[in-house]
Amino acid sequence: MDRTKAIESLNAEIKSCTLCPLHAGRTHAVPGAGPLDADIMFIGEAPGFHEDQQGIPFVGAAGKFLNELLDSAGIDRNKVFITNVIKCRPPGNRDPDTQEVGACKDYLDRQIALIKPKVIVTLGRHSMARAFPDEKVSRVHGIPRKVGSQVYFPMYHPAAALHQPSLRPTVEEDFRRLRQLLEGELLPDEYTPPPTVEQLSLF
Repeated sequence: MDRTKAIESLNAEIKSCTLCPLHAGRTHAVPGAGPLDADIMFIGEAPGFHEDQQGIPFVGAAGKFLNELLDSAGIDRNKVFITNVIKCRPPGNRDPDTQEVGACKDYLDRQIALIKPKVIVTLGRHSMARAFPDEKVSRVHGIPRKVGSQVYFPMYHPAAALHQPSLRPTVEEDFRRLRQLLEGELLPDEYTPPPTVEQLSLF
């Protein structure tokens, strides 16, 4: 199966998914959008009201801000792939829960395998937790890290800067750093996970 047919098949699965209770309240599932040869994949957390209505990721207020940030970094939205950790809107735009993240994990794994992005930009802590489960966004944002062969670039979610305007300069600076990464002016670190509680108890 070629990649186009594979992504179409995957999208159809997502749109008809009933693996968690969120399917009962959705208007549309939101698989993701963008070209299959995208060098950059943005992974947000979950669809909101406007995304649920249209079936397209990042079309609400956070999406408009994301568009501004992409423009400021000279990145064409039409050349990146954008998706979310979970594909259906949680009630009241609450955070995704563990069951929902688990239900959608295979979909996200398969999207990454099909797109093969050079850089995965995680937007928010639930997205970041995929690669850096024991980290905090406030500690690792704006720092490209390589996990195995995959480069990750963690960031605050654009919505965080809308709710907390003091974060806006930080988010804007991180997009400047993303541009530097893409141009080879910023090199990713090899990621070393922080020690676990069990490991710390050995000292």
